[in-house]
Amino acid sequence: MKFENLETHKLAGRLFGAFFIITFLAYGFGTGLIESSTDNLSLISDNRTELVLGAILMAIIHTIMNIGLPVVLFPILRPHSQMLTYGYLSLAIAATVTLIIGVIFLLLLLPLSEAFISSNGVTADYFELTSTLLKQANFFAYQIGMALWGIGGLLFVSILYRAKLVPRFLSIWGIIGYVVFIAGTIFELFGYEYGLMANIPGGLFELLLSFWLIFKGFNVPNKK
Repeated sequence: MKFENLETHKLAGRLFGAFFIITFLAYGFGTGLIESSTDNLSLISDNRTELVLGAILMAIIHTIMNIGLPVVLFPILRPHSQMLTYGYLSLAIAATVTLIIGVIFLLLLLPLSEAFISSNGVTADYFELTSTLLKQANFFAYQIGMALWGIGGLLFVSILYRAKLVPRFLSIWGIIGYVVFIAGTIFELFGYEYGLMANIPGGLFELLLSFWLIFKGFNVPNKK
């Protein structure tokens, strides 16, 4: 039984670590593709392929991996705190759905660009304003989604800390990192551009945790 638990913990840890890295890559590359293709409203329709590929990475690949994170860990975390585990799963789903909504706002730039071209520059100010509003809607959706993800992350690392599933220094780093991360998203909502800097502690924690779980796995608690 102990051997089976060890193998289950190792497999869950490796999947979790791999999923985490894929979420980083998918959202990062997707963001890069979309940002490079939405600079000029008149050219967005010509950059349809880049925009759609970016949306697929951000709204489909990222979503599958992001929801997969708490699902993979569900049987590992639930015995230690059912309430926190369900909270983590719920917040991960809420955060991911919010991010998807943000991507949909960006996809709406495609028909807007086509309408702008068809108008031959008539009411250009209206189209530019609408484009700006869609990008701002994506920005706010992203910040709210990240705040929800950070709160879910706090629940997650609280379980790690209490159950000693990873070394304590990692759990403490995660708690601090997510608190700073959440603060950064709130500052961004109020117009203070601290989000990028505030992402660093939490982002480094998630990367280190990913590699730790891939190569070391979770600690298996000894049952008395």
